[in-house]
Amino acid sequence: MTSPGPDRPPPDETDHRSRRRRFRGQIAGVGSTSGVRVVVGRWVDTPLGAFGDAMVERPDGHRVLVAPSDAVADFITATYGFDEVRVEPVTVEQRRGPDGILTWRVDSASLELDLTLGGRRPLGRLLRLVPRSVATSPAWATLVDPVASIVLDGVRTRGTALAGRREYYGATDVHAVTSARGRFDGIRLGELRPVDPPCRFGFSSTPREPSVTDVVTTVTVR
Repeated sequence: MTSPGPDRPPPDETDHRSRRRRFRGQIAGVGSTSGVRVVVGRWVDTPLGAFGDAMVERPDGHRVLVAPSDAVADFITATYGFDEVRVEPVTVEQRRGPDGILTWRVDSASLELDLTLGGRRPLGRLLRLVPRSVATSPAWATLVDPVASIVLDGVRTRGTALAGRREYYGATDVHAVTSARGRFDGIRLGELRPVDPPCRFGFSSTPREPSVTDVVTTVTVR
């Protein structure tokens, strides 16, 4: 698994008084002509170590978590809702080709996915104007949540998850996904499409337009 770059801040210590858990990484959200929507996490700095995971929603609404370990599956299912959980090795590899283009390769027994990343979205340019320490704070996520819910259909930056957990999304950059191809359970996903309807794993979906978001997710655990 590749780190997001030399500007990545140092690991964040867990605040045992508030029991906050912080996850630094990237989230990719894509739709497809098959109707399957996929959300992939590429997590480089977390209390559970570095890992990749995938949340898949089929056209019939069946929600599947693909997690690399029982520990990751337990944490995610205590925060989000699924109809099925699969624990299997998951790799999410980011590569930069000779032409400078970034790609993601996602591999598991259930899911194969290749993504091509494009340029920074206008929202990403705006996010980069906010100091990282501010953009990744729960206070900022709380402040911008009303705006995010209006501007980005289905997107929230803070909310209540399962088991009374509070969750905050601190986005720092957004890039477009320009192509996607793959299979889920051996069936081709088809061509890239918007994430529509929004995914229903938790209180927030990814942006409608296929994208990769750099994010720090803060989960407050009771």
